[in-house]
Amino acid sequence: MIFKSVGDDRPYPDHGLRRTRDWAEIPPRQVRLDELVTTKATLDLRSLLSEDSTFYGDLFAHVVQWRGVLYLEDGLHRALRAALQQRNLLHARVLEL
Repeated sequence: MIFKSVGDDRPYPDHGLRRTRDWAEIPPRQVRLDELVTTKATLDLRSLLSEDSTFYGDLFAHVVQWRGVLYLEDGLHRALRAALQQRNLLHARVLEL
């Protein structure tokens, strides 16, 4: 199993971080893929295969920790790339609510 669970929503309250600049204040750290719950159940394959998928965005995934659970809010394509490369860790910015 790649992820702890596959979800299709954000069960945590709105945190107000909208722009990459907002997330940039949070230092990245490593998280295990098998501890993440996704907030999207589907992925556009073009995002996964695109060479420049992070060109206009953050280099790190965005994770929200709420009630002890790590939710992958943004960066599903990065997480799947890591899994396809047989890595079980992902660098992410983790916002603790």
